[in-house]
Amino acid sequence: MTEDHLQQEIQQLQNVYSLITEFLVQYSFRLVGALFIFLIGLWLAAKVSNLVTRQFEKHGIDLTLSSFVSNLVRILIIIMVAIISLGKLGISITPMVAAIGAASLGAGLAIQGMLSNYAAGITIIVTRPFVVGNTITVKEVTGVVKDIFLGMTVLTNEEGEQINIPNKHIVGEILHNSFANKLVETQFNISYKSDPEQVTALAQEILAASPNVYQDKGALVGINGFNSIGIEIGIRYWVPTQTYYQDKYQTNLAIYKALNAAGIEIPCPVREVHIQR
Repeated sequence: MTEDHLQQEIQQLQNVYSLITEFLVQYSFRLVGALFIFLIGLWLAAKVSNLVTRQFEKHGIDLTLSSFVSNLVRILIIIMVAIISLGKLGISITPMVAAIGAASLGAGLAIQGMLSNYAAGITIIVTRPFVVGNTITVKEVTGVVKDIFLGMTVLTNEEGEQINIPNKHIVGEILHNSFANKLVETQFNISYKSDPEQVTALAQEILAASPNVYQDKGALVGINGFNSIGIEIGIRYWVPTQTYYQDKYQTNLAIYKALNAAGIEIPCPVREVHIQR
């Protein structure tokens, strides 16, 4: 029984050897051809990818988009070459192409949110509605642009918080870009007995002398309205976004000190309560 079993094992090995030998003899040229085609495809994919990258750099297109497109081109070429190589081996590629198409459709439906973010990211990079360092406001969220990726845009604020906004929520929305600065709007009341021209001059003097105020756009000071408390003075000026609150608070304090020193009354609402007995 042991000798018969050994003979059967030897016979099976001989059959496997014969099958492999026959396969190599019959398909060796196909294997070599398919391998040669695949290696040429890899070389071609690298060359085309580098060519795309150089063209993007030549025209000054964003590095993120350049890297994405060049990698996509290389992957597509490798996939096409792999399909051709399999066809060279005699493997039917029609069912494979159909399967890839079905899988692509399913994957597209599953990651449509991600794809829409990528499409929006490409739109942002190409159209450049803002760049790194700009101050933008979208959907009531304000911050300085730190990074722009294909899937999202990263903002930072004065508190050092990082805000990640998916790009699909930026494209197609109302976008405010104030570049490196942010507008400060302040109102306060003065008594009707006070001289508004004097108050306006004092506020303009404080703003003009402040190193925190962006002077190129010019500050605006004037009568914003009238109410039961007094004359409402409005102030509009620009400060760097990264120090928005710090500069606003310091400027408010300087204006208050100047008004107090000049004897300008800042009225407050008074409520009189009459008690009848």
